[in-house]
Amino acid sequence: MKSFVVISSAALLATSLFAASDADLLKAAKNAGLEPLPATQAATDQMLTKMGFKFSKSTAAKIELGKKLYFEPRLSKSGIISCNSCHNLGLGGVDGIPASTGHKWTANPHHVNAPTVYNSVLNSAQFWDGRAPDLVEQAKGPMTADPEMASTPDLVEKRLKSIPAYVEEFKKIYKDGVTFNNAADAISVFERTLITPNSKFDKFLKGDTKALSKAEKDGLELFLDKGCASCHNGAVMGGSLQPFEVAGKYKFANVGDFKGDKNGMVKTPTLRNVELTAPYYHNGAIWDLDDAVKQMGSVQLGIEISDKEAASIVTFLKTLTGKAPQVVYPILPASTKSTPKPQLDY
Repeated sequence: MKSFVVISSAALLATSLFAASDADLLKAAKNAGLEPLPATQAATDQMLTKMGFKFSKSTAAKIELGKKLYFEPRLSKSGIISCNSCHNLGLGGVDGIPASTGHKWTANPHHVNAPTVYNSVLNSAQFWDGRAPDLVEQAKGPMTADPEMASTPDLVEKRLKSIPAYVEEFKKIYKDGVTFNNAADAISVFERTLITPNSKFDKFLKGDTKALSKAEKDGLELFLDKGCASCHNGAVMGGSLQPFEVAGKYKFANVGDFKGDKNGMVKTPTLRNVELTAPYYHNGAIWDLDDAVKQMGSVQLGIEISDKEAASIVTFLKTLTGKAPQVVYPILPASTKSTPKPQLDY
């Protein structure tokens, strides 16, 4: 009986030490600014308000209209490119190629990679150079960029106004009906629903320390110890403008001519669902997540991350894959005789 008590006491002590270690790791993650993703639309809006964003009211009708417009290829000059072409909701919100391809099969002239649309509403800046402050302004960019959808505000409005079903939907939602600005707003409201919560890491951050395995916790500890969270923080673990090539030269810097904003600042990509969003970096020059981690160590932190350490960090990063919302592909209304014809510019 005595030996049983000793063994039980030792086991109890080991358990309490392990729990304390888990508690310390959880505290360290929170102290580094890591937050769980909001799990509801209301919680998302609360987080946006806390971040200082102003946004239009979300309604079921506006979300549905925004979803249709997100998948609507007639917003493009050619009539074949939609928001979903480069931000494919079935592919982690990206297109899976180094540089996005748009109108007339044109590759992005700066060789920039399409960031994921999932959780993008929680970015503090939009586009790689942060030139758009929110998703409304971001939505306007691709529609009117010549190498992307190559449309114009006037053409977008003419196409939508020529389709009675759209005219009616807009009229019910917006006082001024179909406008280019209202179309961008509706798209942004739909994109506000594209949050991927309830990942293993979200559960850990909410206090379930058993949500992560020992190997995943080891990876998290390395992620924190190496300083990765200095840029990859907040709910989306990224999304803010940060200086690039702080400690070293990016080995693929010559792929494309993108150099950031006028101050050389580059938007930190979100790490949420990162295992789904290859290739990596602003120019999509790295396909392997382990290599991306090692390159980030040398470029941003001035340290060498070993193969073993990179593999451990990647094990943790895979816990950031959340539950994507179910999106049913919409049936779009028919064109009419007055709908401007596709302009393919062959």
